[in-house]
Amino acid sequence: MTTTILIVDDEPDIREVIRFTLEASGFRVREAGHAEDARKLLQDENPDLILLDWMLPGCSGLELARQLKQNAQTRAIPIIMISARGEEDDRIRGLERGADDYIIKPFSPREMVARIQVVLRRSRPEGAGDKLEIGGLRIDTVSHRVSAGGQRLELAPIEFRLLYYLMSHAERAYSRSQLIDKVWGEQIYVEERTVDVHVRHLRKALAETGHEHLLQTVRGVGYRFSDMP
Repeated sequence: MTTTILIVDDEPDIREVIRFTLEASGFRVREAGHAEDARKLLQDENPDLILLDWMLPGCSGLELARQLKQNAQTRAIPIIMISARGEEDDRIRGLERGADDYIIKPFSPREMVARIQVVLRRSRPEGAGDKLEIGGLRIDTVSHRVSAGGQRLELAPIEFRLLYYLMSHAERAYSRSQLIDKVWGEQIYVEERTVDVHVRHLRKALAETGHEHLLQTVRGVGYRFSDMP
């Protein structure tokens, strides 16, 4: 499945240049001219990465990044902030608000594509391959699909990453803090009870195909994925 990049920039000429570069590199591109357009688009689909301009009309890119990282549905989407503000304090502010990288204008197309590829590699779940199947449950990181018995399960991005991590490390028990570091990232503050919330959501989704038993609670430790009783 082609990797999708969402460009959020209020200048059509800049969006056109970026779109041309990304499409020439094999990416699928979606566009938004301001924060509200981006929010509406994100209600219908989750891109693999967001290129976000700092200076947007109304709600700034900095504020939008903060909102997206606080939303469980969009928190896992990596963000690269684009800005003409090149001071160290500005870069730090962007990274603190949730950006995974920061590109200073003007930038070369080759640099932009290289940065995107690095962030995508870093954000993808660890594992032995693109597809896993355990206990009849199948997960595919290329098509970003989870299915069982021909039935597709709809998961939020963070729950997809959580499931993939646990499946790719089946039979190993992980504490909540370990899962936060591995799935959310060491630089993101998440309360441990947030893991429990997403596990409940994930179990509810797995129950649709009778696979909720694969996500097991390990008393005094945390969670593991296993097809053993």
